Amino acid sequence: MSIIDDYRKGWALRYIREAKDELEISQKASKPLDLIVDAARKAQAAIYYSLGDPACIESVVSEIYEEAGFITNPVLHCLVEIERLLKELERLPASASEEARKEAYEITWVASEIVDLLTCED
Repeated sequence: MSIIDDYRKGWALRYIREAKDELEISQKASKPLDLIVDAARKAQAAIYYSLGDPACIESVVSEIYEEAGFITNPVLHCLVEIERLLKELERLPASASEEARKEAYEITWVASEIVDLLTCED
């Protein structure tokens, strides 16, 4: 039994699929960095949809990220860490696409695990 409604579940699963697809496409692209960052952002969106209202969650994460204080909540810590990694990916030069791809794969894997857990998908 899923703990989220069908609308959010559908979007979460869609964003995970798209993130994985874009990472695969980025391996053959001439300028892969944009695809890699976009894939990681979609993985992040999948998490947000699986947790609740994406706009609200994004707002909370952005606020906590800007404060840069100690975070005791493990879920919020994970979300802020993903945001930090995404900000780093966005600043990487085009020559660092392999490093970016590895980070994006990790973000997508974590997102996939979270979405699977919350949507009861296998």
